[in-house]
Order: sequence, then structure tokens, then C-alpha cells
Amino acid sequence: MGTEHSKNEGRRSMVFLRKGPKLPAWEDALLSGKEPKSLLKRGLRYISLSLIMKGMTSTPDFLWGLPEVQKLNLSRNQLVVIPPSLGKLDRLVVLNLGGNCLKCLPKEIGLLRNLKVLFVNMNCLTEVPAELSLCRKLEVLSLSHNYISQLPLSFTDLTSLRKLNLSNNRFVQIPLCIFALRSLDFLHLGSNRLENIAESIQYLVNLQIFIVENNNIRTFPRSLCFITALELLNIDYNAIQTLPDELYLLRRLPRIAWNPMDKGLHIAHNPLSRPLPEVVEGGLDVLFNYLREKKEN
Repeated sequence: MGTEHSKNEGRRSMVFLRKGPKLPAWEDALLSGKEPKSLLKRGLRYISLSLIMKGMTSTPDFLWGLPEVQKLNLSRNQLVVIPPSLGKLDRLVVLNLGGNCLKCLPKEIGLLRNLKVLFVNMNCLTEVPAELSLCRKLEVLSLSHNYISQLPLSFTDLTSLRKLNLSNNRFVQIPLCIFALRSLDFLHLGSNRLENIAESIQYLVNLQIFIVENNNIRTFPRSLCFITALELLNIDYNAIQTLPDELYLLRRLPRIAWNPMDKGLHIAHNPLSRPLPEVVEGGLDVLFNYLREKKEN
């Protein structure tokens, strides 16, 4: 019996030696004894890895040994930091870091030269590294629900960017670098602290959706009327009293819209001066005719 007990102890020791350093409990649970590569999913377009809602407080070390991953989802965990090792995943096309507790991003994010889509929404960011502007292929960027008040001037280099969500942050003015992003077709700056819309907004000639609801904007700039590609313009919940006569130039706006998801002109909950509230009640055609006649007279 004693001999049998010794054999069992020996086997257990050998198993322990073969395993090497013990992984953290949650990281061990992720792998369940499998090779890290077995977590990868090979789809039609991307090799992806999803670690959504795993209760992670730090990124697993095995992640940085998977350079082939192109789509990585680390959202809805409790991550406090992303290490510089992120730069090793230079084939990444889509990266989702949303819904964590990140206070900053590593400057090595600039090494992700193939990155096209980045979500860092719902975190605790107060700034964005200038190195992100090295990701020249970036097309979609969401930084919503953070504590950001400015962007690096180097963001002017993100010339491929088409969709930018900066809602629910602390911007007092639209960052100057945004006016250089001529490929933008979607710009969301709702629920910030904006007090005006700079005349330079007219340079965003491809903008189709522009949302600045729930700010402190007092003036509807005339230059906004020259972005004739606009299909959805949401300026609900601001302090606008008058509308520019040239508003009728925005012919792609289909209606006065009330549902947040609808295309059209959203202008509710503004202290419009009379007779504008009554004119708006009549619909967009009535409003456009009123403004056109006012301009001609």
C-alpha cells in the first residue's frame, strides 16, 4: 500500500512538472487545458478571437502569442490596462475594447497598421495617444462614453476614417483635427458640452449623419446648410432660437424627424423663436418654403 501511494505521488509530481508555471485561475479556465490557438475561429473573412464577458481584470499572456488573429473582441470585461504587447498583433483589422475600465491606451496601438475598426467606448479614457493616427487604414472609431475633452492634432492623418463616435464625452468645442477628415460620413458628438459648431464644419462635404443632440449649442451655423449630403441632422436638446434661411438647401433631409433612428431633421426641445415652432409643426416642406420666402423677401 505504501509503495502504491509513492507511485501516485510520483505521477502527480511528473504531471506538475510537465505543466510548468501555474496559470491564473481565470486564464486556466479560458483554455481548459487546450492550446491557445484552439480558441481561434476561422471565418470567411477573418481569423477571430472573442473573449467577451469573461470577467478578466488583465489580458491573458497567451494572447500576445497569437499574431495571426485579425478580429479581437475583449469587450465587457474589467480590464484596467492594455499592455504594450498589443503591438505584436499587427494583423488586427477589428479590435473591440468597449465596456472595460481603461484609463489610457498604449502608444504601441500605432503599430496596428492594418486596423480598420476600433471600439474603445464605455471606458475611462481622458485622452487618446497621438500614435493612433499611425493607423492610417482606420475607417471606424468609437470613443463614446469616456472623459475625453480633446484629440491629438495628428488625427488629421486618419484620412480613411468614415465613422467617428465621440458622444458622451467632455468636448467643449469640436476638435480642429476633425475638419480635416474629409471622408467622414458619420459624426456623433451628442451629449458633450459643445457651445457652438464652427463654420469649418462645411469642409466635411461627405457627411450624411451628423448628431449633436444634448449640448449647449446656441447658434445653427449657416455653413452647415452647405453639407448637401446630409440625410440625418440631429440638433435636439440644445439652445437654438433661430434657423438659417439657407436650411432649405439640405434637400436630402426627408422630414422633420421625431424618432432618434429616423433620417431627417431633428430639432425638438430647442427654444425656437416664433413663428418657427408653428412652422415646424407643419413639416419640413412648410419649413423650407417659409425660409426660402423669407430669404427672397
